[in-house]
Amino acid sequence: MIDDLIIEFDKGLKVLFAKPKGLRPRPDLHIEDAELTLDEKKLAIELMRVNHTGEVCAQALYSGQLLFNPNGEGTESLKKSSLEEIDHLDWCNSRINELGGKTSLLNPIWYTGSFLIGSLASALGEKYNLAFLAETEHQVTKHLTSHLNKISKKDLKTNKILEVMADDEDRHAKKAKELGGIELPDGIKKSMSFTSKIMTTFSAKI
Repeated sequence: MIDDLIIEFDKGLKVLFAKPKGLRPRPDLHIEDAELTLDEKKLAIELMRVNHTGEVCAQALYSGQLLFNPNGEGTESLKKSSLEEIDHLDWCNSRINELGGKTSLLNPIWYTGSFLIGSLASALGEKYNLAFLAETEHQVTKHLTSHLNKISKKDLKTNKILEVMADDEDRHAKKAKELGGIELPDGIKKSMSFTSKIMTTFSAKI
């Protein structure tokens, strides 16, 4: 277990401080950048910083969820989803840089908390692990859809990135359900939503 924790600590450092490198190219590479107003650019930076933090949390969650259940039925699905989330992390990071922004300074805090939550879900067993994954991805999909309604329609590049991310997250949620994820109690869903609200509020500004 100590060796596993050392490996996870190393993974965390790479997620937080190394430049992410996804397997898929950014989906907006064929789209030219638009002339955005200062307010439009500021909003895009804030929302993409939130999304970047969400992807940092996703890496932590997946690592935690695999820690105590490395050979469950959902293992391969978790690993595949994790790789796609690295794509998202890469896309968000590079788009933020293009817009002249910076990622959240609070990411180490969010990563640690997400890893602990993922580890707890893993320890509870396969059906709870998959249920937590499904609900997390469901909430992220709603979150990304709300961002698509806020970002300037002129910003085709950012919109395209978010559209592909939302499709991926929705697919992850459905797959977790197919593999046996149960329906979480409303109280847990509301707690997850409240925690997400705290994260998005602070990471947008800091």
